[in-house]
Amino acid sequence: MYQEFFKFAALPFSLTPNPNFFCQLKGHQEALNTVEFCIHSGEGFIKIIGEVGSGKTLLCRKILEHLDDQFVTAYIPNPDLTPIEIRKAFAREIGLDPIKWQDQHELLTALYQHLITLHAHGKKIILLIDEAQALSDEGLETIRLLTNLETENIKLVQVILFAQPELDQRLNQEKLRQLKQRITFSYRLPLMNRDDLDTYLNHRLAKAGYTHGNLFTTHAKNLLFRASRGIPRIVNILSHKALLVAYGKGIQQIDHHAMKMAINDTESAKLSFINRSKWLIGISLLITMILALFFMPGI
Repeated sequence: MYQEFFKFAALPFSLTPNPNFFCQLKGHQEALNTVEFCIHSGEGFIKIIGEVGSGKTLLCRKILEHLDDQFVTAYIPNPDLTPIEIRKAFAREIGLDPIKWQDQHELLTALYQHLITLHAHGKKIILLIDEAQALSDEGLETIRLLTNLETENIKLVQVILFAQPELDQRLNQEKLRQLKQRITFSYRLPLMNRDDLDTYLNHRLAKAGYTHGNLFTTHAKNLLFRASRGIPRIVNILSHKALLVAYGKGIQQIDHHAMKMAINDTESAKLSFINRSKWLIGISLLITMILALFFMPGI
């Protein structure tokens, strides 16, 4: 809706985890470097922990994009699966048809033989699991057992878990101690600081093709940082809404008034000093007005 108004080539603050918009913030780049080092050195288990909205899925997609033909990747974005479903999903991702093997022992045998074949052709197999905190205890044990598939000198499967901090709490359970001992490298994604926010906004706007000066005033960015707490997803949500407000008002820059309206329309944003009742109109009404104008006959 506002893309043409601001002369964007693409929407800069979409919530879709597009690797093209990956920003090399210090924390995210360190996480990427850690993963790349681990997979090239053959480490069996890697864990990336991050708060909700911190960019774990985008990092995962960036890693998938970054890996060359030397790697065969299996990506499980929704791990709320039974152990049988996990094994079948893994088999399907690496090129096997799990329907051929109804018996689980036969499926594991087929998996092992296929992994041996891939290894013989110089391939490395990487299993990436997003939202790994959603795995059941039985699912976590299934993943651990997959890493038991090995030759005399190498693990046939490397695993990267992307999860919220709840996973760390669960791994402290006695019954999961074997899995915890398998994790050789762990990294926690930091949230953005104030300088990171400037870098992040400039990067996404540049990727979206924006070349018309400072889109956000300093006051607006200060409000954005305080309300988002440095969480990339909330930064995207608030920036998108603030752009809607500016578009509705016909102004070319995001000022603190537009940002306040975006913040007050977003439950996940926090600004204690703002009197929300002062902004009763809300961005929802503004969007309704824009839509009404947009679809009026003759417009």
